[in-house]
Amino acid sequence: AASAKMLEALELAHQASQSPIPVTIQGETGTGKELVARAIHADGPGTALPFIAINCAALPETLLESELFGHRKGAFTGATQDRMGLLEAARDGTVFLDEIGEMPLAMQPKLLRFLQESEIQRIGENQPRHVKVRVVAATNRDLAAEVAAGRFREDLFFRMTAMIINLPPLRERRDDIPLLAERLLRRACERHGRQPLTLSPDALAALVAYDWPGNVRELENELLRAVAVTGPGDRLLPAQLSPRVRGRTAEAISVAGAARNVAAAEDPADLRHAVSRFERHHIEEVLAQNNDNVSAAARALGVSRGALHRKLKEYGLR
Repeated sequence: AASAKMLEALELAHQASQSPIPVTIQGETGTGKELVARAIHADGPGTALPFIAINCAALPETLLESELFGHRKGAFTGATQDRMGLLEAARDGTVFLDEIGEMPLAMQPKLLRFLQESEIQRIGENQPRHVKVRVVAATNRDLAAEVAAGRFREDLFFRMTAMIINLPPLRERRDDIPLLAERLLRRACERHGRQPLTLSPDALAALVAYDWPGNVRELENELLRAVAVTGPGDRLLPAQLSPRVRGRTAEAISVAGAARNVAAAEDPADLRHAVSRFERHHIEEVLAQNNDNVSAAARALGVSRGALHRKLKEYGLR
């Protein structure tokens, strides 16, 4: 990452890794919430201890309780043996609760009690067990809005949001696209077992111009697909990109003509410079189309007004 928003999020993640308090990571689908959770675990003192992930939206309430807390043999139909829950299995390590905003209301008081008392009780047992574990949660929902709507307990909200890390969508961190694309393209080539490819300036301009509703996950899948359809050669061209991504290629190239003069596209510094020039020209053009109205231009660009103001300051635009 190079963008201010993402660097701020990563700094918070580092600080969170040094503390045992619960952490909630908020962001759209595909922004890398689980990767950040794993980074928090790996950066902390318990890096050699278990990291266990569970998707709260993927299991019905009864099964989710058993998965988290465990059960005793005979506690319910199908409980043919004692089973340790994930919270107990991750003792001293980290449990990652993905999509915590989807957790059934009836389960939320049980999670809250665990967070308060560090105790679990297997289904069918009367004796609580003390378990120390770090809890990191993730959601693509606005938990405060879920509380207001009565779908998420307020007391659990305050317990889980002692530290919140907000991951920005990719459209708000376009500066990072060249860095991510280079890394993900190299990984895609490795997965396909072929020699590394470099992005042509026009292909990079198209990637930067696209809004990426699926965020980094969509960018990764796009590059995997592009490598699969790229023939012999060492360059990935706009023609290898999917129609939805290259749909804005002509526009991107027209305002990023200077990118064609990049001497060596494999040099990340040159790529970033080309993208910066494209971004500056693109912002100027959109501002002109909107009569220099910053709010209207921000909506057209798909960024917040504050983000556009920072770009105007960065590029010396008025």
